[in-house]
Amino acid sequence: MGLSAAAPLWGPPGLLLTIALHPALSLRPAKASAPPHRDYCVLGAGPAGLQMAYFLQRAGRDYAVFERAPEPGSFFTRYPRHRKLISINKRYTGKVNAEFNLRHDWNSLLSHDPRLLFRHYSRAYFPDAGDMVRYLRDFADRLRLHVLYNTTIAHVTLDKDPRAWNGHYFILTDQKGQAYRCSVLLVATGLSVPNQVDFPGSEYAEGYESVSMDPMDFVGQNVLILGRGNSAFETAENIFDVTNFIHMLSRSRVRLSWATHYVGDLRAINNGLLDTYQLKSLDGLLESDLTNLALVKDREGRFHVTLKYLLEETNQTADAITLPQDDNDNFAMRDAYDRVIRCLGWNFDFSIFNKSLRLSSGGEFSKKYPLVKASYESKGSRGLFVLGTASHSVDYRKSAGGFIHGFRYTVRAVHRLLEHRHHGVPWPSTEHPITQLTSSIVRRVNEASGLYQMFTVLADVVLLKEGATAFEYLEEFPMQMLAQLETITGRSAKHGLFVINMEYGRNFSGPDKDVFFYDRSVGHIEDAWQSNFLHPVIYYYRHLPTEQEVRFRPADWPLPRPTAIHHIVEDFLTDWTAPVGHILPLRRFLENCLDTDLRSFYAESCFLFALTRQKQPPFCQQGYLRMQGLVGNERLRQHGVESGLLRDYAAVGKHRKDSTRQPRDREPTGRPRAPEPPAQAFNHDKEEL
Repeated sequence: MGLSAAAPLWGPPGLLLTIALHPALSLRPAKASAPPHRDYCVLGAGPAGLQMAYFLQRAGRDYAVFERAPEPGSFFTRYPRHRKLISINKRYTGKVNAEFNLRHDWNSLLSHDPRLLFRHYSRAYFPDAGDMVRYLRDFADRLRLHVLYNTTIAHVTLDKDPRAWNGHYFILTDQKGQAYRCSVLLVATGLSVPNQVDFPGSEYAEGYESVSMDPMDFVGQNVLILGRGNSAFETAENIFDVTNFIHMLSRSRVRLSWATHYVGDLRAINNGLLDTYQLKSLDGLLESDLTNLALVKDREGRFHVTLKYLLEETNQTADAITLPQDDNDNFAMRDAYDRVIRCLGWNFDFSIFNKSLRLSSGGEFSKKYPLVKASYESKGSRGLFVLGTASHSVDYRKSAGGFIHGFRYTVRAVHRLLEHRHHGVPWPSTEHPITQLTSSIVRRVNEASGLYQMFTVLADVVLLKEGATAFEYLEEFPMQMLAQLETITGRSAKHGLFVINMEYGRNFSGPDKDVFFYDRSVGHIEDAWQSNFLHPVIYYYRHLPTEQEVRFRPADWPLPRPTAIHHIVEDFLTDWTAPVGHILPLRRFLENCLDTDLRSFYAESCFLFALTRQKQPPFCQQGYLRMQGLVGNERLRQHGVESGLLRDYAAVGKHRKDSTRQPRDREPTGRPRAPEPPAQAFNHDKEEL
């Protein structure tokens, strides 16, 4: 049969040919089809990853969360090993303000759903880790967050592309070889690699991640614990009532959180071993650099501590190695140990990231944390942000950025930065007339949880408008990025600004500080700058500080030296609403900076000022002269008299008129009267309010 008799090319035989070729067509190189693309990729469905997913979803952004486990919060399914969290769950504060209550709720993530508050998941002050797993599962499910479970990202690299937002895409490859392309990468994997110190015999130490949790396995044993953090003391707390003794060894002295004011240091809930040590009940704490020591195992399987240099000087058998007690018979660790447990904390897992991302510099500190800027963006790769515990290098031992009650706010700050950078959405702000400046600051320092938890890291910023007639209020901005405020937020800072921060006294925190000394609290207004406990501090700048000024600021200062600074005196109740002790000094400070009067006035007072002053107070300019504002009446005047804030001019005037007027004269009633200067100020501060 000739070709002319053949079936048409796209008839049934042609269709069969196409089907036959299909397998071959499918074997083309993967480069022929681009990998699935997401604008935002979040690594890890722990608290930080879910918090970022919530903000991205609320903003309607294209994102995906990659989680290697079958459910969120996989870290908490195993850690802490003894299941008790050290993040407080204070269910009762006596307040109904939700923002204030978050100051004392260290476990909830931020959301619009009141059901997703951790107090609904546990009644314990220090909750069980299982409650956190249940909470995170509900958080992801109820908010319908886009999480890809059972997806382990095995490798991350860069793909240069000038069309990408940041000049490159991030290529993620999972355990099955599936690739994903992302414009922005948000790493929220936490710290998951056990920290190990390499010294002779370190292989004999059991890790915190695998040691038995059954106290009966330690009955009658001598135990050496390497480390001095909460995991070390948590381990000791579990077994110290059944052991012969526990010795705890670390290169640095113990740091108590109530002395350092750093939540990551040793918490009181875990420090029972300090009692048994100081009360001489066999347990003890020792300081030494682990790299100078060595562990030697004898033929009975017990461990001896020796000095590294003694081990290096001999080639003898293990039982004949020189021990420190051979020369010093009162060597502290001369008794043999049955168990050695390593509790040295955790490091970031750098293994999945290509070196082109430059997440680590190789320095000692960067082995624990990735290198990030104060904006939480990687120093080596634009568009790569580190969230949650892994971002704690920004405020390590200074604030709470490594913990849920801190990083829920730093994650929100990163999201706001991304909204402006990639979508043109300015940093959220509210605009108010200048007369509301004092009340706006007072409200925030008394309610805001982000300021309270992320002290010296996140601050509120007040941007003044031209002529200081109004202001914009920005919440929780990263302080160390102040020089780039206009670029990051899309707001103008041409006419001066205030920065509102929370701070401890500069000489009040530290492992060697006596924080219980007799005169530790400050109560006098004039000594507010010496306040020790957490208190609000307001910085005023006529101009936005430069990057050079921020970088070379004075030691221990969170910001460059301002034009003026004001400390609101510390308060035992952390309630900065006292009219004379807190609000009046703040208002005077603001008035001095702005060269204006921020008080509110009755209409008759504004009328008097209009007749007697060239410059009117802002309240009168914005209210009375525009036929707005509060108009005085007899009831308000009488209230002022009864409260002692006004003198009873009506009674004085009536007495004078009664002595001179004729019987036919009539005095009008109910008419507002202009205030006159009082004959004498019995309480100047009260009258100024």
